[in-house]
Amino acid sequence: MHKRVDVVFITLSSPVLVGVYEEQKLIETIESGKKSSDVLPEIFEELARKYSIKALFYTNGPGSFMAIKIAYIFLKSMSILKNIPLFATDAFYFNKNQPIKAIGKLFFVKVASEIITQKLEIAPETHFMLPDVLEYGEFNATAVPLYGIGAVG
Repeated sequence: MHKRVDVVFITLSSPVLVGVYEEQKLIETIESGKKSSDVLPEIFEELARKYSIKALFYTNGPGSFMAIKIAYIFLKSMSILKNIPLFATDAFYFNKNQPIKAIGKLFFVKVASEIITQKLEIAPETHFMLPDVLEYGEFNATAVPLYGIGAVG
């Protein structure tokens, strides 16, 4: 009998981070410098052989819009095909609410519960990290990408 686990995918930047959680506690971390479109199927297949996946979690933005769409399409497909629920949260959950690069000197920032763009002269380094404990309350079953974020330009 395989362990029943939750799997978290952070695909917004390189490296792609994947965390495996048993009873909300991080038990395995996978990191890859490959493109998310190449590595997501490989990682998912490996984890599906090793574990019984009970839920999928991912970051639905802001960040690389293409990476977000690839992750959403792949994970939503696996969710439907394998009958595994899919949940999402914004990327600020995984970087301690630090600004996230948009374009040029514009960054996404989260003010209260609203995500806006803001010009910053000094670019902060953004590092995404898998939490030691997965807080289910931070995630939403409406897992579509954050299309409602204002245009950047």
